[in-house]
Amino acid sequence: MPILGTLSGMRHHLSGARRSGDALPAIWTGRATNRAQWLLAIGGAACIALGIELAVDPGWASGLPALVVAVVGCIAAGLLMLYGTLAFVHVAVRVDKDCLEVRCGHIGVPRRRILLSHVVDASFAPRVTPRQWGGWGYRWRPGKGTAVVVRRGEGMVLVLGDGHRFTVTVDNAEAAVRCIRDRLRRNAPGAPA
Repeated sequence: MPILGTLSGMRHHLSGARRSGDALPAIWTGRATNRAQWLLAIGGAACIALGIELAVDPGWASGLPALVVAVVGCIAAGLLMLYGTLAFVHVAVRVDKDCLEVRCGHIGVPRRRILLSHVVDASFAPRVTPRQWGGWGYRWRPGKGTAVVVRRGEGMVLVLGDGHRFTVTVDNAEAAVRCIRDRLRRNAPGAPA
């Protein structure tokens, strides 16, 4: 078992390594996906189906108000589960010369755009977990800042000029941090053009 842990650590080390002669890309992109959230989406679809079944079933005998509450409750819970899971089943991160952009889910909403001129520092976080942030999704915690967490694993933490922190889980976060730090050095006052 210790060998597997060592190999896992080497994989992360090697994936983040680059030769000193390699140039950083003009635009860095990365993603993180959580396939387990599809199970919650299926649960949401089942709630919607139950609500529709209750609405069309002629055998309901508890009265109209109870039927309306049951149908609306099932459909509302199903839609919330579907949106909540499909919106955060994956995250796409893009870093260009001016900003970092984070898009969630299949339609890219919610979205966050942070100008690199507002970033003070970027650091690699080897282990970001939903438990640290209170679950999956777009999160805010007092004293910790905001985060987009779609899975457990590596991520990056940005320190913004106003003192706030922004964390996002993304594959190959070390490369994103290198890219951001490189751009911060280039844009620093007194840096060669």
